[in-house]
Amino acid sequence: MQKKPTDKKNVHSADDGHNHDSGGAEDDHGHSHDNTDKSTLQLFLPAIISFVLLIVGLALDHLLKPAGFEGWIRIALYSLAYIPVGLPVIKEAVQSIRFNDFFSEFFLMSIATIGAFAIGEYPEGVAVMLFYAVGEIFQTLAVQRAKMNIASLLDQRPDEVTILEGNVPKTIKAESAVIGQIIQLKPGEKLALDGELVSDSASFNTAALTGESKPDTKKKGEVVLAGMINVNSVSLVQINTAYNDSKLSKILELVQNATAQKAKTELFIRKFAKVYTPIVVFLAIAICLLPYFFVQDYEFRTWLYRALIFLVISCPCALVISIPLGYFGGIGAGSRNGILFKGSNFLDTLAEIKNVVMDKTGTMTEGVFKVQKLFIEPGFDEKEILKYLNVIESKSTHPIATAVHEYAGEIDHAVSMENVEEISGHGLKATINGKDFLAGNFKLMDKFSVPYTVDHKSVADTLIAVAYGGKFAGYITISDKIKEDAQSTVDALKKLGVKVTMLSGDKTTVVEEVAKQIGITDYFGDMLPEDKVNKVKEIKARNQSVAFVGDGVNDAPVVALSDVGIAMGGLGSDATIETADVVIQDDKPSKIAMAINIGKQTKKIVWQNIILAFAVKAVVLVLGAGGLATMWEAVFADVGVALLAILNAVRIQRMKF
Repeated sequence: MQKKPTDKKNVHSADDGHNHDSGGAEDDHGHSHDNTDKSTLQLFLPAIISFVLLIVGLALDHLLKPAGFEGWIRIALYSLAYIPVGLPVIKEAVQSIRFNDFFSEFFLMSIATIGAFAIGEYPEGVAVMLFYAVGEIFQTLAVQRAKMNIASLLDQRPDEVTILEGNVPKTIKAESAVIGQIIQLKPGEKLALDGELVSDSASFNTAALTGESKPDTKKKGEVVLAGMINVNSVSLVQINTAYNDSKLSKILELVQNATAQKAKTELFIRKFAKVYTPIVVFLAIAICLLPYFFVQDYEFRTWLYRALIFLVISCPCALVISIPLGYFGGIGAGSRNGILFKGSNFLDTLAEIKNVVMDKTGTMTEGVFKVQKLFIEPGFDEKEILKYLNVIESKSTHPIATAVHEYAGEIDHAVSMENVEEISGHGLKATINGKDFLAGNFKLMDKFSVPYTVDHKSVADTLIAVAYGGKFAGYITISDKIKEDAQSTVDALKKLGVKVTMLSGDKTTVVEEVAKQIGITDYFGDMLPEDKVNKVKEIKARNQSVAFVGDGVNDAPVVALSDVGIAMGGLGSDATIETADVVIQDDKPSKIAMAINIGKQTKKIVWQNIILAFAVKAVVLVLGAGGLATMWEAVFADVGVALLAILNAVRIQRMKF
């Protein structure tokens, strides 16, 4: 399946208008709900004016009943009440027709209310347009709130930073800060750019990025990210990433672009609305005219009124607004919990996922290795081999390299190393002093026909085998720690009816040990990147949906192949995060089950809205056609149902997962 890259021409930013129209990118001219430049009072003012004039008209009609309130005076008052709310809608209808969208909701409302005026139902014509306008305002506020919630959750960067120039603090614009400068961060301040901690240690509130409220303590040299809040003491951070390239900037871009990736349900409703609305318009014409040939006492005014009611009810507003808002709410709920969905389509796919295939290292384990034992064969100098191993591992980004460095100490840069090569799924090869030096798994030894007598399959720890000059020089054992929430993750996935499989390039004995501890029965070790791809292909061949969770650069191909690729965003490589459809910011595997649950709840709410809208509209359409429903019932079927659907859609933003 092809998921990326998204064409940026058709990407909607977070401050796009939320269009009612059911067209695609080519006719996305429709009605925007994003009037961020207007206050709430400004939004409601036309409706307030219309409401006051309508009340005056009704009072004169039914309470005061003055003799002069008739004819053109009465029409003029109700026309004045209609103009503030009706004129903008008529303008939108004309604009839609210019873009060949003849059957927009604006056209329906314009025809219905103008028709009401034509048959003398002035108060009802004003009332329908007034309630429609109020509904539109509430929809605008709901969309604004959803977007602002996500913006406030994510864009935590301050506009200014304090940098040190010759130990003198200086405040500058965050965008003008450059790599290498030192930021002075006071307690309570937010970091504006990614960097490396210069101070010995510091605690940070990472809730904006990960959804985790517990402070995270960082040590000197560790990476700290834009959006983190310094908790207790003044800290120094050296900038290592440009402002626009920070992880937070990438997160913002991902979430803003997420609305461009539509769910199948959302796309279906858009297409359905384009077919459904014209059909209802022609049915309304039929309701008005056909009875002439079948009803003896046919009265045009009566049947026109029924047709107008039919038109008001038919407006697809509840569907085309509440459904995208529901998906937007799901994306926002994920962001609040440190889970980034790159599109609403992935919420839908996750809701139906049957298999979760995951990597071991960095996904279910900490990815923080420690050397347990060093064994060097007789005839080799232990210090020399360890020194060479430390140098060659410095060329790797794998967590194992860090473990070797911590064990061996400082790297000896005097060692001359040539022809360094990383062999995918095996390890590293280089030339030192004219001899081949190999460091990796025992498959690397087999590949280069290096004989050894070690029964490596019986050892539960990860082994790094070393060869020098074509001879086996020894090995080191390294162990990794299982994440605290790994077992609860597997249990939660099983409760959701999801089958869990673990794949790893690590030794089968190591993978087996981890799998037993966390309750996974399907596991495979000693896997190359292409083996992982083939295993996922096997599952997909059974017509079963697959989500793959990984963090390493070698996981990028299988992440791209899966129905939903999930990347561990904290320790994860940029390549995997770029390829993935869902990014878990804090590397907690428990967020996998949470992401699936958010998908399920979002889909549930979307379908609740679809059923509600169709059920109410179907009932009132039948009543309207039969003359049993008035314009007031029609208003509820349109605006009332739309508001109920919107309230239901925004509910997901308040759910706790």
